[in-house]
Parts: sequence; structure tokens; C-alpha cells
Amino acid sequence: MKMFLTRIALALLHFQQWLVAQSAFGLLNFLKIFPADPGIRFADRMARRIGPKLGRHKLMLVNLRNAYPEKTDEELEEIAIASWGHMGRLAAEYVFLDRLFDFDPEQDKPGRVEVSGIPIFADLRDNPRPFIVFTAHTGNFELLPVAGNAFGLEVTVLFRPPNNPYIADKVFAFRSARMGQLVPSHAGSSFALARKLETGGGVGVLVDQKFRKGLKTSFFGQPVQTSPLLAKLVRQFDAEVYPARCIRLPGNRFRLEIEPKIELPRDTNGKLDLQATGQLLNDKVESWVREYPEQWLWYHDRWHIKRYL
Repeated sequence: MKMFLTRIALALLHFQQWLVAQSAFGLLNFLKIFPADPGIRFADRMARRIGPKLGRHKLMLVNLRNAYPEKTDEELEEIAIASWGHMGRLAAEYVFLDRLFDFDPEQDKPGRVEVSGIPIFADLRDNPRPFIVFTAHTGNFELLPVAGNAFGLEVTVLFRPPNNPYIADKVFAFRSARMGQLVPSHAGSSFALARKLETGGGVGVLVDQKFRKGLKTSFFGQPVQTSPLLAKLVRQFDAEVYPARCIRLPGNRFRLEIEPKIELPRDTNGKLDLQATGQLLNDKVESWVREYPEQWLWYHDRWHIKRYL
């Protein structure tokens, strides 16, 4: 009897996940009837209306209060609502990604996407060696590996699949067709990244994700635990490290930036300092977020806040 009830519960869960996925796909397919710009603006407006009614909105405000104790409640609410708008845009941009990414390294004519750091992209492509590009959930971070492909730069990207398996399969297929080799984040993912670096290739990682057992660091002055993966890969393969980000610009435009190589901190014996490296990554992401706070995904439980409802 217990096994039967377990099977029923699993079947109901799978049906619920399927239903949520079909609803999401239906909404995204609906957006396809619009041209890109009106569709993205529509998603922005809807997210700004719906987002503040969800439980995660309270978490966003707690995160913002901890990050910006000097700001008023009205200022924090304004950032939170704008962040919901950017999340709506991110979802809609999946639909229009093939139309949005118009950057061509061989053309001088400006388009919707501009790229800063072209010589770095070209150098990494033309002079292969182990390297890691790190970014954060700012702007449309999905455009960065697409840009790498546009430059002929093969980067193996570590990503965290959505919890919903139906959505995860669809997202994986979509990303794989446009972003090169993808490695889902799981227990063995570090080995796949290591193999890429061992052969003199490059990998891309997000460094602002929730991590329960990591390096003790701080972010916006609050204690957090940061994944040691990047630091350990650098220590093992002496890989170069490059920060990169996406910034949303007015008029549904984007600027992709890859910054010069950064030197990572070492101890008195010349060995890579893992904890100091984790802090350096947090400091870089914090500087990006402070510049464009509404473009970061504040609904993430980065600080492991348990009670926000």
C-alpha cells in the first residue's frame, strides 16, 4: 500500500511539473506572435505586476535591505520591481534570442549587441591555453556563451538546470544549439571541466550561486559561502581567469564585456589562496551589482535566509 501511494504521489508531482512546463511554454509561444521589442516590453510589464505578489518578493526585499541598509523602503521596492521586470525580459529574450544576437565580429556596423574586449576574445581563440571566464546573474548572462560561439571560441559552460525536468530538457536543447558544450551542474561536473582545461580549452562558470558548503566569504558585508570550484581548477591547471558580464542598455540593447585577465591572490609560499580568491570573485560581482542593482536576480537566496515569509 505504501509503495502504491508513493507511486501516486510521484505521478501527481510529474503531472504538476508537466502542467507548469506546458503553461510556461504556452506563454513563451504566445510571445512569438509579437515582434521582439514589443514582446520583451510586454514581458517586462507583466513581471513587474505579478512578481511583487509572489512570496519571493519578500526575500528580494530582505536581500536588498541587507545589501543596502542606507536606502529607504521606497528605494528598495523600486529596485525589486525593476528586477522583476528584468526577469520578465530574460524569459522573453529566450524566445527572441536568434533575432536579438546580431553581433558580427566581421562587421563594423553597430547593432543591438555591442561587445567590449574583442581583442581578448580573439587572443583566447587564436592562442589556445587553459582559461576560465566567470560571470554572474546580471543582464542577460545567457548571451555571453553565444558571443563566444560568434567569435569561434569554444567554451564549455557549467550551468544549473531548472528543477522542473520538462523545462530542463527544453532549456538544455535550446542552449546546446547556441552556446556550445554544456555541463549540467552535478556531483561529477567538475571532472568534465577539468578535462576541458587539461586539453588547453576554456570553461565558463557563474560564481554568484547559492552554495551550502564552501569558502567562508562575504558579499555586501554579509557572510556567505562561495564555491571553491574556480579556485581549485586554477590551482590544478594554472588557468587564466577573465571576468565577463552582460549589461542591458536602453532600447532593448546589450553590451557584453570581457575584462582583462585578473591576478589571483597567493599565500607567502606562492600557493593560490582559495579563500582570498573566493572573496575576490565576490567583490567583483558586488561591484557589478552596485553599478546596475536592478539587473541582478535578487530573488536568489544567496545569503541562505531561511525565514522571509
